[in-house]
Amino acid sequence: MEASIENITPGKLILAEPFMLDGNFKRAVVLICDQSKAEGTVGFILNKPIDMVVTDLIKDFPEFDAQVFYGGPVATDTIHYVHDVGELLEESILVKDNLYWGGDFEKLKILVKQELILPRNIKFFVGYSGWSVGQLADELKLGSWIIEEMDKNYVFGKGEKGLWKKVLNNKGDVYTVISQMPDTTSYN
Repeated sequence: MEASIENITPGKLILAEPFMLDGNFKRAVVLICDQSKAEGTVGFILNKPIDMVVTDLIKDFPEFDAQVFYGGPVATDTIHYVHDVGELLEESILVKDNLYWGGDFEKLKILVKQELILPRNIKFFVGYSGWSVGQLADELKLGSWIIEEMDKNYVFGKGEKGLWKKVLNNKGDVYTVISQMPDTTSYN
């Protein structure tokens, strides 16, 4: 698939090329949730867990053992979530194939308390990844990102630390070779 902005739609993944210098996105797998020619692009990094659960961040949230992830460098004082229970959570935005973004937060707390939403149904993020109009297109032209199809196992499965390598390996061809590149290089 050619890496161009026309191929970036909600539900796609973009993976940082192996030598990306921006520490926010080193070996990042980003789920695109919104792409607009007028407003830009919004996504969340799927493979940067933070050592806390959602109840560490939101004091009035019901007891819930859901890990939190670093969504990106924009608005790191905000919490976002993607989930697969959009039919239960009003105001959710369909991203793709039963994957939703956001929704009524007060209703979310009620559904969690009633155990109608479990940690396997939702992923929380601090901050988000955002690109202004034209910014991501320029980065794609420079080869900074690799585009891939989303799989719900990439979003909700375990093993976030190895996700970048797993997605590239599953993509096959030359990407399997790229996935084997070491995380750091040292010179003897």
